[in-house]
Amino acid sequence: MAEKIIAKNKQAYHEYFIEEKYEAGLVLAGTEVKSIRQGKVNLKDSYVSIKDGEAFVYNMHISPYEKGNIYNLDPLRPRKLLLNKREIRKLAGLATLKGYSLIPLSLYLKNGLVKMELSVAKGKKLYDKRQDMAKKDAQRRMQRQDDYR
Repeated sequence: MAEKIIAKNKQAYHEYFIEEKYEAGLVLAGTEVKSIRQGKVNLKDSYVSIKDGEAFVYNMHISPYEKGNIYNLDPLRPRKLLLNKREIRKLAGLATLKGYSLIPLSLYLKNGLVKMELSVAKGKKLYDKRQDMAKKDAQRRMQRQDDYR
């Protein structure tokens, strides 16, 4: 079945070198799922941390569901990620390496379930960002030249 992308963390590709990607499920409340289906989620400043052998996503903002009243939870609460024990151990080992972080890339629906694509990423320095911007600028110029011909 097709995947429907709900939210993307575009800033992650600008701020980090993406090394590896993983798919994880999330433990959510019913009102959170309804709000996510409406697209009211923000991954901008979110990150993944591993604590006591479990993975959690922090700072992922899910807006409260309008009709949820008392069932709505804190929009910024930590949410547990569903991963295999082997994957969690591997991610914990990679996250302890110098300069590596666990960053959510996107949130999507797959077979009716909310899934998150997360990555092991290494932070870019300022000169790396400048090189990337220069490459993109050169690509745009070449594309414009091809369009004029």
